[in-house]
Amino acid sequence: MKSKQVRFAAIPSTAEVEAERQRLAYQNRYRRMVRSTLYALLVVAAAAVLLATLFLPVLQVSGDSMNPTLEDKDVILLTRTADLKTGDLCAFYWQNRLLLKRVIGTPGDLITLDEDGVVTVNGEVLEEPYVDELALGECDIRFPYQVPENRYFVMGDHRSVSIDSRSSVIGCIEKSQIVGKLFLRVLPLDRISPIH
Repeated sequence: MKSKQVRFAAIPSTAEVEAERQRLAYQNRYRRMVRSTLYALLVVAAAAVLLATLFLPVLQVSGDSMNPTLEDKDVILLTRTADLKTGDLCAFYWQNRLLLKRVIGTPGDLITLDEDGVVTVNGEVLEEPYVDELALGECDIRFPYQVPENRYFVMGDHRSVSIDSRSSVIGCIEKSQIVGKLFLRVLPLDRISPIH
């Protein structure tokens, strides 16, 4: 009868066992760290999307109607509100587009605009340091003009090119059209500032 030869594996040394234990513990820590980092990033991304959608919409300016206050490609933040006052910058929907303009008149205000572009609200000339050049622009409504209830009279800061409430094409905007009030320019980085 033949005898079977049994082979035994070499028993690792204590140092080898300790090294393997440390390697496995490191792998487990690394996996946990990667997993927790990914979860944290997902939570932050979801919170950012939720915040941007519900409270602080982010927009990129397109066009020159708000020069010099806002320039083409500026990125801005809004606060969701329909509580606006004269001088506020707002974003509103018009024919499935989002427009940015400045509130000139609130509900019930009496607006007058002369041929030189000087704006009068309720008998007082409106101080407009944000406008480089006053202009009548595209205007086909009659003045004096009283802003209807639940509506706002808005104009762009670059008066000669802006199409706004002076034109019957856009007219006064309803409260329901308003997305929010502009409050911060975030890009370009060298121009980060609150918006007035």
